[in-house]
Amino acid sequence: MPEHNPTWISDWNPEDEKFWESRGKFIARRNLIWSIVAEHIGFSVWLIWSIVATKLPQAGFHYSTDQLFQLVALPGLIGSLMRFPYTFAVTTFGGRNWTIFSATVLFIPTLSLAYFVSHPETPFWLMLLVASFAGLGGGNFASSMANISFFYPDRMKGWALGLNAAGGNIGVSSVQLLTPMLMGLGLINLYRAAPVGGVYLQNAGLMWVLPIAIAVFGAVFFMNNLTSAKASITNQLAIVKRKHTWIMSFIYIGTFGSFIGYSAAFPLLIKTQFPAMTIAIAFLGPLVGSIARPFGGLLADKVGGAIITFWNFIAMAAATIGVLYFVGAKDFTGFLAMFLILFVATGIGNGSTYRMIPSIFREENLHKARGKGDAARAMALKAASIESGAALGFIGAIGACGGYLIPSGFGKSIAITGGPQLALMIYLAFYAVCLAMTWWFYLRKGLESAGAPSLAEARV
Repeated sequence: MPEHNPTWISDWNPEDEKFWESRGKFIARRNLIWSIVAEHIGFSVWLIWSIVATKLPQAGFHYSTDQLFQLVALPGLIGSLMRFPYTFAVTTFGGRNWTIFSATVLFIPTLSLAYFVSHPETPFWLMLLVASFAGLGGGNFASSMANISFFYPDRMKGWALGLNAAGGNIGVSSVQLLTPMLMGLGLINLYRAAPVGGVYLQNAGLMWVLPIAIAVFGAVFFMNNLTSAKASITNQLAIVKRKHTWIMSFIYIGTFGSFIGYSAAFPLLIKTQFPAMTIAIAFLGPLVGSIARPFGGLLADKVGGAIITFWNFIAMAAATIGVLYFVGAKDFTGFLAMFLILFVATGIGNGSTYRMIPSIFREENLHKARGKGDAARAMALKAASIESGAALGFIGAIGACGGYLIPSGFGKSIAITGGPQLALMIYLAFYAVCLAMTWWFYLRKGLESAGAPSLAEARV
């Protein structure tokens, strides 16, 4: 690490075991810890409206059920769009530098929420705009995952990326557990206003001000930029021409898109389908899904990502059928159990798919360098590292669209048919397509050609 600029590391080679054991793993672990902190808060802010929307009618806001689902869904759409520029920011500005920026801008959605939820006369279009700012928290995932992918050797990427993602994903559970409790307290009411409809909605935003400040502090003093992670946007955009970028994007909508979409919709779904039940229990879904994610990555490291993803889609389809049955029977215990299984499956699938991505780009680049010597192999591995980092963010951006599609789908299904069953049947059909694609492209034997490796044989 150059003494004149300790924030940048120029000699980074995690694939060298001697370097890794002597200093690499300690630096990587420190960056991973603070990346998780910042990403955790980003996810919390991103999903903050999943709880706030359920309390707006009580606070005197006269919005329809479909409008409430729109307030929940829009941050998902904005978050997915923000992930595109965030993906390329790490290699342009540096991972530490971008973490500082991306954490700092979270003050915008939290403080604006705290102000406007105190005014029940706020028109829907303005509240929708305020909710859209929460999408800034969704962009953090793309830059965080791309950044951490550069710190770890290929053999450990599944576990490291799984931990990083899980730490972020648990932010969804944190916001859904803590927000209902803190909205009942007047301890941090910055505006000295009386509770609106018996709840301090302002606290939903104010509770994250101190954690955001801590995340910014940690990024400034404990994270690093990697010179080896610098790359032109042109080189990274090469992933757009790779067919597997688009295939994995589609599959990732089925795993992460389901996780973030169900997480956003779950509290409002409980409130509309089982009015007698408390939404405080909604945090369990994202919690079990987040905890499962690193284990999905670990299993994929040992067995292969594609095989875990394949069987996982079968489990997701079975759980969706269970949700369909119990929501129709108005059995909350069965509904909750099936949804928790579904959340666990989304978490495992998130981990296994994100393990597949670096493996696919590694195999494709090594295949091109086959028989051309050590220098060509080294260049292929560097290209694979740059491309997989960009692909992780790009695919994460596409997958995050589920954060908009699923809550919006539930809202439209309830508005048209009076229940969520139509939306669930559409999601079930989508999982069947994802299952078929996983087998066709990554488990079917004998696909090697002159231009492409057999990814089934490589056990991606």
